Amino acid sequence: PPEYKEKIRAGRPRLYAIAKEQYGLDLNQGPWGIDSRPALAGAKYAEAQGVGPAYHDGVLHAYWHEAKNIAETAVLVEIAEAAGLEREAFLAALQDPQWEQAVLGDVATAHSYGINGVPALVFENKYLVSGAQPYAVLTQVVEQIRKEAAEEGSD
Repeated sequence: PPEYKEKIRAGRPRLYAIAKEQYGLDLNQGPWGIDSRPALAGAKYAEAQGVGPAYHDGVLHAYWHEAKNIAETAVLVEIAEAAGLEREAFLAALQDPQWEQAVLGDVATAHSYGINGVPALVFENKYLVSGAQPYAVLTQVVEQIRKEAAEEGSD
C-alpha cells in the first residue's frame, strides 16, 4: 500500500543516521521497489560455484553503498565477474529456470515459517527473529538455545 511505502521513505533518514552513528556506515540506497529475483537467482548460482559470499557482498555493496539497480543484468554481471564468475556462464545461469526454482523454494520455506519480509532469521527451526533487531536480541535467542541444549543433555 502507498501509505506503507511512505512510512518506509519517511524512516530512511533515521535509518541512515543510525547506520552512520552506530556502525560508521554511509548508506546510499539503490532504487526502491525493484525486482530482486534476478539477483537472488544469481546468488543461488554463485553459491553453487563456491563464490556465494563474494557475490552476496557485492550485491549488498552495489545496492546500499553505490545506489545501483540490482535488477539490471549489467549490474549483476559486473558483480558476478568481481566475485570470480565467468560472464557467459553467469548470463546463462540467469536464464536457467533451475536457479529461479531454487529462489522460489526458499520463498516457500520462508512462507511456511510465516516470514514475508526481510531480514528474518530462523534459529534451530524453532525461533524466528523478524525485522532489524539489536544485537542483544540475537544474543538472547542464542543463549536460550544453549540453555535448552544443556537441559536436554542433562535428561
